[in-house]
Amino acid sequence: MIPTSVRIFVCTQPLDMRRSFDGLAAAAKQVIGEDPRSGALFVFTNRRSNRLKVLWWDKNGYCILCKRLHQALFRLPSANDPSNRSVLVDGRGLHELLRGVASAPRSRQARDRS
Repeated sequence: MIPTSVRIFVCTQPLDMRRSFDGLAAAAKQVIGEDPRSGALFVFTNRRSNRLKVLWWDKNGYCILCKRLHQALFRLPSANDPSNRSVLVDGRGLHELLRGVASAPRSRQARDRS
């Protein structure tokens, strides 16, 4: 359970999921504009919305949670202002995001072309 005092930032811009600890920390600082060592959780997704990483600082080091969906997508919360690079959510919002939503199955022809 995540304490209600923990801030959870969801980045609204897709990010390269090859980034690891330092790359995600830099994105938290440069894209979201927050200190990655503040104790907040920072959520990032890729362009296809099927991969997600959560970064947080745990007293003496960074932690990353990674999730890849196979037949679903992550549905990001929408920002009130399109210029916002992140959205603040609560624990319930993070839970909903991590569940993902079912996506329509791709047709066989679409799979053969990709």
